[in-house]
Amino acid sequence: MPWRKLWLLFTVIWIVVSGLNAGTILAFSPDEQEKALRPIVLGIAVPPLLYLIGWAWQRLRRKPSE
Repeated sequence: MPWRKLWLLFTVIWIVVSGLNAGTILAFSPDEQEKALRPIVLGIAVPPLLYLIGWAWQRLRRKPSE
């Protein structure tokens, strides 16, 4: 399943970038901590959503066995 390897690579990159974004907001804008919530939520929600899309795409493309 080559799409799973790409998904894993994307997930690692996505989480690192989201974490850096949230960390930067928390470090340099302590009075605007609620702004850091969006990158944290997206960092957690997007990878499983893309996994479900890839899984569904694979299932739909699979030829029915006879």
